Parts: sequence; structure tokens; C-alpha cells
Amino acid sequence: MNLSSENRAPTVAVLLPCYNEAVAIGPTVAAFKKALPDAAIYVYDNNSSDATFEVAKDAGAIVRREYVQGKGAVVRRMFADVDADIYVLCDGDDTYDAAAAPVLVERIYDERLDMITGVRKETDVAAYRPGHRFGNRLLTGLVRWVFNAKVGDMLSGYRILSRRFVKSFPTQSTGFGIETEMTVHALQLLMPTDEANTAYKERPPNSLSKLRTYRDGWRILMLIAALAKEERPLWFFGLIGAALAALSIVLAIPLFVEYAHTGLVPRFPTAILVTGLMLVAWLSFVCGFILDTVTRGRWELKRLHYLSLSPPGATAPAPVDSISL
Repeated sequence: MNLSSENRAPTVAVLLPCYNEAVAIGPTVAAFKKALPDAAIYVYDNNSSDATFEVAKDAGAIVRREYVQGKGAVVRRMFADVDADIYVLCDGDDTYDAAAAPVLVERIYDERLDMITGVRKETDVAAYRPGHRFGNRLLTGLVRWVFNAKVGDMLSGYRILSRRFVKSFPTQSTGFGIETEMTVHALQLLMPTDEANTAYKERPPNSLSKLRTYRDGWRILMLIAALAKEERPLWFFGLIGAALAALSIVLAIPLFVEYAHTGLVPRFPTAILVTGLMLVAWLSFVCGFILDTVTRGRWELKRLHYLSLSPPGATAPAPVDSISL
């Protein structure tokens, strides 16, 4: 690891959000302690009804509690509480490859990246439930289309993050949509990111997944729609406006044909509907333009805050009042 820009080694924190993972958290902590012996390992217990807290503590992790339910709430608390140069965020279910962490940590430091996503490559057939695999591909493809980005595994819970990513991330999600929000945050702020294939295995025996395919898939889909509205309003409202305008034109064609032949417009309800649809379509376009201007200003503020934080491998900038002009 290149340390020429700093006279100290970077601090690494492993963040493991957990809910009822008493069976898996012990091996997960042990694997990361072996892979990253100098890292601080944090386990945040999210109201578990089993012995997750005690098992994690016995395994040597720094264990804390988060009482607001949901993975997003736990990650938000972790990002606020823990201070480090590089963060390794991973699920505590012993399905991800902890042995890959040292190489990924070195890459994010040496290449000054802000996020590396571990793209899951299952090592056995049972690692991925069929519904989860299909849902992941569908939602990942939707984000690629909406945000015009190259994303291989948007829902991966294995991520290596820089300090400036973590401290500039205004997370709002409380559930499993946290991965989607992190992906979109990096895309919108034009952060240098990358992906790396990592092994993905089946959960340990007697360990149950907390992800519900249809319920959580629907919530993530709604989150993608909300993020598209907030981050790309001109695209979002423009699409709605185009659909309404097209529907208005389709309904108006028979009216114009009949008017050309008879000089009359007998179907007034349809004519009123056509007019209303076109008005709403134009209002949607106008809203998109206005909100796009607001979003641009908000993006510039977020980008400036992000740039005020040092990238991995760089010394912290001097305070403004100490710079000689």
C-alpha cells in the first residue's frame, strides 16, 4: 500500500449491521479479524431477539445497539458514529468473502476511489434464491436505464467506502433500499467508483434471510422512483408529460377526423378530457424544468461539500484561514 502521501497507515473500520444473526455473526467477525487484523470491527445490533449482541461481543467486535428498526437506520447510525479513513460495509450473515477485503481496501486507497462494490458471484446454487436473483437483475437494470450508469450489482451489501463518501452521504432510507441510495449517491456526485467480483455463498444452517422478495422489492422500486424524481426531475416529469401528451393526441385524432368530415364536435366530454390531458402534460414539463434548476443548485452544494473532504491517500487540506494568499 502506497503511504507516500501520509506518514501513517490509514485507519480501517469494518461495519456489520445485524438483526437476529446469532448463528452467523461469530464466523463473520472472525473472518474479518483474520483478513484485516488491524481494523476496528463494529457490530450494530438492531433489536435482535436472539443472542446476536452477546455472540458478537464474545467474538471480539465493538458492539452497539440501534433501536430504530431497519438496515438503513443502522447504516445511518454507523456512518454518523464511526470515524475512519476507509470503511468496509458488509452484512453480518457470513455470505460475503471477507478474505477479499485487504485487496479491495488497498485498491480504494491507492487508486483514490470512493466506493468499490463487491459484485456477488455465487459459489453454490443455493446462495441466491431465484426470486432474489431476478429481482436484483430487474432493479439493477432499471437503475442503469434511469441514471444512465454502468452498475453490475446494485443490491450488494459488500462495499468498501472512503471517508468522504461516508461523511457526505445524507441517507434517508430506513430499510433495504440503503444499497440503492448509496449507488445513486455515488452516481449523482460523479464519484470515482469501481466494482470487483467477490465470492458469495449460502447462509449458514439455521440462519434465515430477512429480505422479503416482493415486499422489499416493491419498496426498492418505489425508492428508485423517488430518487429519479429528486435527482432527475426533468427526465421524470418529462416522461410523465410525454405519456400524457401522447394519450391526449391519440384521443384527439378521432375528434379531428370527425370534425373534418362534419364540421362538428359532438363528443364534448372527450374533447374536454383531451384538453385537460394536454394542459397537465405541459404543466408536468414546466415542473420538470423548474425542479431541474433547483436540483442543479442542490447538486452543486452537495458536490462542493464532497470536494471539501480529502480522498483516500491524500493529506487533509489546510484550514482556509491558514492559507497564504
